[in-house]
Amino acid sequence: MPRTVTVGLDGSSESRAAAEWAAREARLRGLPLKLVNVAEPVPTPMAQAPLLGAEPQQHGTGRSETGAPPAAGWGWICRESAEGLRLRHPGVEITAEQVSGRPGEVLAHLAEDAALLVLGSRGMSGVGGFLVGSVGLAVVAHAERPVVLVRAGEQAADEHLMDPAGIPSAAAPYRPVVLGLDTDDPDPSLVEFAFDAAGRRATSLRVVHGWNPPPYYAYGLSSDLELHTELSRQQATALTDLLRPWRQKFPAVEVVEESRYGTAAIHLVDASREASLVVVGRRIRRSPLGARVGPVTHAVLHHSTAPVAVVPHG
Repeated sequence: MPRTVTVGLDGSSESRAAAEWAAREARLRGLPLKLVNVAEPVPTPMAQAPLLGAEPQQHGTGRSETGAPPAAGWGWICRESAEGLRLRHPGVEITAEQVSGRPGEVLAHLAEDAALLVLGSRGMSGVGGFLVGSVGLAVVAHAERPVVLVRAGEQAADEHLMDPAGIPSAAAPYRPVVLGLDTDDPDPSLVEFAFDAAGRRATSLRVVHGWNPPPYYAYGLSSDLELHTELSRQQATALTDLLRPWRQKFPAVEVVEESRYGTAAIHLVDASREASLVVVGRRIRRSPLGARVGPVTHAVLHHSTAPVAVVPHG
């Protein structure tokens, strides 16, 4: 059974933007698109109340993470969204379904059978970036397949360069894909996802590696230019060596290497302004403390101005 591109849909503007992005991604991958609405069961005392109508269990809590109540039943929202997507993306096979349960748990489970799961995320008022809700963070922290967060208001043209007249256009070439990479802990699935995304978009891959000196070097680093230069050279060489076999595997992808002193999250957020997609990793941890999102990924999720793909790895 072929995998799908699956998107969580709750009728909000951010989930609709995510659905549009997911449809474009499904076309790039040649995969079906599945729209999923998760309705939380109504508590028993409320379900028995006559004012809720004849089908109380099918309308969920009545609110998305944005707090916006639905204008109609969730089933209607899924059907209406699917019909619109079919018109705008005629080459993509699209299905829709509604399931019951806790959204964070259900979506993380559905991700297991998907090539990737796509979720919407509200844009921060006045500041470019994401406001990731509790459901989105829970899914990212627990899903063992790639999860993409798409901000509200994301348009197809945002992923592309300006056309020759300086006008945003989805017909122009894609902006680069940005990969955040730790040379001390590289995972093949993360690197391959980024190269594959760049190849499908026929664009370059910008690999950003942020580094800081070991603690015992840090005190004297600012005054020791020679030491700083040597550490910079070592880090750049490590990045080049790591990427060499991937360049050979994906010869059509132009690679731009950036090994930069300082916090990786800051460099990635800055690079996101010129990116079509930002790719970061999340280490899968099975411990009594539970799953979590690392600090770099957490910062990028909240402040990136481009869609963010989080790739879990062991």
